[in-house]
Amino acid sequence: MTDQELNRAVQYVTASTSYGRDTVAEILKTGMGEMTALATQSSERFERDVLLEYVCQWTIKRTGQTEPLVREILGCASRWLDEVYEEISKRQSESLGRTTDDDDDDKGVEPV
Repeated sequence: MTDQELNRAVQYVTASTSYGRDTVAEILKTGMGEMTALATQSSERFERDVLLEYVCQWTIKRTGQTEPLVREILGCASRWLDEVYEEISKRQSESLGRTTDDDDDDKGVEPV
């Protein structure tokens, strides 16, 4: 997710809720940052609901904001969270595909 996309999400959520821009930005940056970190550091595949619940709990702990507030803000930004999740899934699938192909090539087996 680019800074421009994140700013667009912050603007949308700020306009859709009664929360201040700084609060919204802190929550979205924290939540989406953790999703991105998981994508780059973990080889484990996560179901969407499990990943979003983890990100929600992580964001609550990191920001010190209340659960209802964090859930509402992340819920309003669900379109962007879904885009990040799709990118994570795509990267993980590509990574797994490359690993399998690389292993097959090392063994002299033609990739299928």
